Amino acid sequence: MKQYKADLIILMITFFWGSSYLFMKIGLDTLDPFNLIALRFGIAFIAAGCLFYKRLWHSDLKTVLYSLVLGMLLFGVFASIMMGLQSTSTSNAGFLMSLTVIFVPVLTAAFMKSKPDKRLISGVIIAVIGIGMLTLKPHTTLQSGDAWCILAALLFAVHIIMTGRAAKRTDSLNAGILQLGFAAVFGLIFSLLLETPRLPATTSGWISVLALGIVCSAIGFLLQAIAQKYTTPTHTGLIFALEPVVAAVFGICFMNESLTLQGYIGAALVLLGVALSELDVRKLMGNRKLTRESSYT
Repeated sequence: MKQYKADLIILMITFFWGSSYLFMKIGLDTLDPFNLIALRFGIAFIAAGCLFYKRLWHSDLKTVLYSLVLGMLLFGVFASIMMGLQSTSTSNAGFLMSLTVIFVPVLTAAFMKSKPDKRLISGVIIAVIGIGMLTLKPHTTLQSGDAWCILAALLFAVHIIMTGRAAKRTDSLNAGILQLGFAAVFGLIFSLLLETPRLPATTSGWISVLALGIVCSAIGFLLQAIAQKYTTPTHTGLIFALEPVVAAVFGICFMNESLTLQGYIGAALVLLGVALSELDVRKLMGNRKLTRESSYT
């Protein structure tokens, strides 16, 4: 698979995850946070497992261990988001979660001894500025839950990097499926300890859980595990920076929300940052020049 195709798959996943905010909001109206995590990833694991159960039987110990780590990180991401949202605004949470865009190249450079080039650094800076303009409102201050959201962003960055490593060292499809099961188990354990687990009581609750489980989790995380074989963690993190833009679009279309001028400028900057990181302008200009020269000869 070419890298640009893998990046397009990551972009599609970003649309799935952007829609998840809408479904999570609906689901939290009837379910407790850990209960929702357990159901979401439990359904995702069952759906994916039914399709690939023969292949799962051949998972080796390395794949299972990587899946355990990925599932633990995945649970940590969503548990931290839930904790953070209890004492901070959704706009602050969205911005702080998007710090993943910064954490991925920083952690990659620190632990994998690879430096991001100037083009990627510029894309990160522009994307982060855009995320801030899109999600932060004037005169907002940091809340106590911000630390939880920063932790979620850090854990998600580690998850992206570990997924990239697991994809190259294990059966990426099996690892992608098994991590969903482990995340569901962690969610169920915490739900049993701290909540009263139950099934959704409304039609809208079931729709949200099924959408989160099948579309956003089963399909989304499986495709991520496969696509990251053919792209870099930094590219993955930068494309995921589009998630707040997608979430804003779903909010406008289905929740009657609106963007200010600042919000539209922020969305444009996010798109610009991602485009800058993905497109080598100098190379494109060079190819155009060569094409023109060849047409004259």
